Parts: sequence; structure tokens; C-alpha cells
Amino acid sequence: MRILRGLHHPHALPGPGCALTIGNFDGVHRGHQAMLALLNNEAKHRGLRSCVMSFEPHPRDYFATRAGAADKAPTRIATLRDKLGELARCGVDDVVILRFDQSLASLSAEDFIQRMLVDRLNARYVLVGDDFRFGAKRAGDYALLDAAGAKLGFDVARMMSYEVHGIRVSSSAVREALSAGDMERTTTLLGRPYAISGHVVHGKKLGRELGFRTLNLRFPFKRPAAHGIFVVRVHGLGGVALPGVASLGVRPTVEDAGRVLLETHCLDWPSSFGPEAGYGELVSVELLHKLHDERRYESLDALRAAIAQDEADARAWLQAHA
Repeated sequence: MRILRGLHHPHALPGPGCALTIGNFDGVHRGHQAMLALLNNEAKHRGLRSCVMSFEPHPRDYFATRAGAADKAPTRIATLRDKLGELARCGVDDVVILRFDQSLASLSAEDFIQRMLVDRLNARYVLVGDDFRFGAKRAGDYALLDAAGAKLGFDVARMMSYEVHGIRVSSSAVREALSAGDMERTTTLLGRPYAISGHVVHGKKLGRELGFRTLNLRFPFKRPAAHGIFVVRVHGLGGVALPGVASLGVRPTVEDAGRVLLETHCLDWPSSFGPEAGYGELVSVELLHKLHDERRYESLDALRAAIAQDEADARAWLQAHA
């Protein structure tokens, strides 16, 4: 899969053009997957490359921050790394990541179509969701896009909402499930267990002092959709899946600095790995079951006892769901 960060030159995608869809794709849930399957099919039949246009930061995040109300922005399901990984798994040929800033926010719907879709991408087919809006002040909609396509020579299609067991699949529904700690419903909406990936980084080694060595991953957004203590499974180390217990949050007992970390304690650390194994490795951590929210403890001894209880509870859950 080819990744383009920005569209700085005319005809950024050379060739006969592309079949394009546009959206944030946070989580790449089953509705997104269905849309991408349709996009890939249309691209194949038309002899085009399939292309996804997405944005960083999330437009609603940009507007909330600009208004001084960052807490009004949607919580974040996936990192950019994980979003791109899922788009690749869905078989997309190209992904364009546009920086959402004042310049893009002020672009009229008509200029967005002409400059981005026609001049830069040579879109021949454009697929959007049923609630798609674009351009300054969200003035553009499906009807405007369809009329422009008829005039400028590209086809436009709209995909209606996707449902699973009567539930409309959307990023908002995934956020609600993660916020509630309902990992079973999250898996249903995503079509896979919810996971966060990243490179293992060095921390303050407090886990070792407490007797619980951890693998630390940074979550680059201040408001993750999921938070709390989870039973997890770690992939990417030694070709085996390692069960564990993890904390996703701001570590209120020892730091609470606003920096979000995913700290995972593997329940059975293979002796062959050694104490320094894992650092710098790219791992994926599946969040299988939520034990409880983050808690602030009175002392490190209280924190140590709580982690021990979380480990016992994680082992019990894993045994019951083996």
C-alpha cells in the first residue's frame, strides 16, 4: 500500500486515475470494511487504483481545539499506525493523509472537488457514506458531489449505513462500546479484537520496583476511547501470543501528567527472552476484557497489592475463557 502525506503537486497519483473514498476511518470498523470492499471491487472493474483520503488531526478535534474546548472532540479509537495497518489489510492501493488545518478547513466544497479530487487525484469514481459532508462550514453534501461528478466526468456513489444484529456500525458506536468497557460488543463492531500497536519504549522502571515488569507503549492522543485495566494478549514477541494485564491511561497514582500510556505486564514472561527483551520491538496488544477503571491508590504498597489482584483476576478470566 502506498501512503501519501499531503497532495502538494498536481496529479499526485499519476495514471488513469483512481477510485476514491473519503473519511476519517477511525477504527476501520465493519462498516468501513464493507465500503472498502466495494471500493476495491469498483477499482478492479474500472482498471483503477483504489484510494482512501483521510485526515490528521480529526476535523472535529481541530475545531474543538481551536474553540478552546478540546474535551468536546471525539475520543480516539486508533492511532494513525493502526488505521493504516487496517487499511492495508483491507487491500487498499493508496492512502492520502491530508493535514487538517485552517487552509483545508476554509476550502469551499467546490474548490475541494476541483483541487483535490480532480486536479490532484484524477478521481474517476467517488464513494461516500450516507452522512458525508465536506468543504467549509460542511456546505458540501452528496447531492452537490453528484452534480459536480456529472459535470466534471467522475461517477459518484453513496453507501448507506451498515448494521450488525440491528446495530448501526459507526465510529461513534465503537467509541461508546469502548467507553463502557464492552469489549465483546467492540469486537462485534470491529470484526476483530480491539488492539493498540506501537514500539516498546523505556519507562521509569517503576513496574520492576513493584515486582511487575511492564511493556510500555505510548498512545499519542490525550483522550483514548478505551481506558482502564484490561486482560490482554500481546503479539509480536518471539512468535508467541503472551497473555497479560494492562493499564491504559494516565497513571494517576504515580504520575497523572496527562500523557497516555499502555502498560502491559505479561503474566508468564518466557525465561528465554531475558529481562531486557522487548525494547524497541513493534508489538500489538489486544484488549480482551475490562477489569475496572483506573484508580488512584494511597501508596505504592497499595498499588502493588492492587496490581497483584488484577493479575489474579486476569488469570481467572483467561482460564474461564480458554
